[in-house]
Amino acid sequence: MVKIGIIKCGNIGISPVLDLLFDEIAEREDITFRVVGSGPKLTPEHCEEVTKLMLDIKPDLIMFTSPNTSLPGPKKSRDMIQTTGIPAIYFSDQPGRKAKEVKEEIAGRGMGYFIIKPDAMIGAKRPFLDPVEMCLYNTDVLKVLAICGVVNLIIAEVEKVIDQLKAGSKPELPQIVINRNKALEAARFSNQYAKCKASAALDAAETVSGINVEGCFMVKGRENYLPVVGSAHELMRAAAKLADEAREIEKANDSVLRRPHAKDGKILEKREFLAKPI
Repeated sequence: MVKIGIIKCGNIGISPVLDLLFDEIAEREDITFRVVGSGPKLTPEHCEEVTKLMLDIKPDLIMFTSPNTSLPGPKKSRDMIQTTGIPAIYFSDQPGRKAKEVKEEIAGRGMGYFIIKPDAMIGAKRPFLDPVEMCLYNTDVLKVLAICGVVNLIIAEVEKVIDQLKAGSKPELPQIVINRNKALEAARFSNQYAKCKASAALDAAETVSGINVEGCFMVKGRENYLPVVGSAHELMRAAAKLADEAREIEKANDSVLRRPHAKDGKILEKREFLAKPI
């Protein structure tokens, strides 16, 4: 039994479902999860507190999610985890100009990472972002990540780590920047029109990040930044609609790729709706 610990500091699109991706009907017998989180905040104090809680649990693998993992809070967590030798994988959105430094710093510690470029920063301006808008935006992000291959890629790579831990060997941790091409390869669309729509959705979602960075940090004045963050959220909504259209094409062709987990953790597979996954 592999014990997996998940630390959530702040939120990105993949955060709410990360543990669920690996045991979707709660019947796996080879892994177990413990999840701790700091809610919306990711200050050094919040990250330190939840990391301490996780280290007391003594997991075999730690997965850590946060926006911009170059920030002091996530870095504090890495400092703490590194001293234990527990394998760790960090999940983050694209940290802009610091992407190269973040990758090198995490890799230099012997840790893994997924920098998810389509998991775009939200338009976090108080006159715009209320609880309803926040929920709708994250729903749109998650639809893009799920349909367009990001989820498939994460599952495939982390399952390799789990298998290595089950075998008692030192795991090779993924160090991957998830872009359009890598996501599409993992999505394995059978229809080229569906693939084109998913490609457009991923490009749109990635573009949203830059627009929201502009609206949140560069543009001054409510009358100026509100149209910017508003347009970013409209673009993410369009990305989600494109992703949904891609899946509808696959459904119409009875070719949706489904890859459920068996009880022993093996990934099964099917295409036809009425087929049994094998």
